[in-house]
Amino acid sequence: MNILAFFAAAVQSTRGLWRVGQTVLGIIFRHPITGTSIIPILPDGRIVLIRRRDDGCWALPGGMVDWGEDIPNTVRRELMEETGLELVEIKRLVGVYSAPDRDPRIHSICVAVEAQVQGIMAVQDTLEVMEIQAFSANSLPPGQMSHDHSRQLQDYLNGLTTLA
Repeated sequence: MNILAFFAAAVQSTRGLWRVGQTVLGIIFRHPITGTSIIPILPDGRIVLIRRRDDGCWALPGGMVDWGEDIPNTVRRELMEETGLELVEIKRLVGVYSAPDRDPRIHSICVAVEAQVQGIMAVQDTLEVMEIQAFSANSLPPGQMSHDHSRQLQDYLNGLTTLA
């Protein structure tokens, strides 16, 4: 094989690999990511919220589903990672939220659940969480929460199960 034929084959091979890579990236990044929001309820009925480090807003704990993980295990893991609390029981599905603009970072589908929890609140992930606090339903912090968590919390308080 002469040098020109070698380079032509290499370029063709590289283009083929690039096309495969583009296809894979398109599949990965053009499909929503699945995540969870948790409405943690302490034994005394208070709702646990976190203050996010990235935007300073109050939020529900939660996060992305890892590969090979189901929603209940994601809830258990994210709850422990962000609040130090243990999952006792997932009480109910609050909603599935899929609006493309609900999370400013990516298009994600969020499964929100009410969870009975126990333990001692403690910030575990200091890169993501600034503060943890428990609130009674009638003394929730004022103002907009992160992402669409205000809506999720309002749907919970109204007893709704939402598909949005």
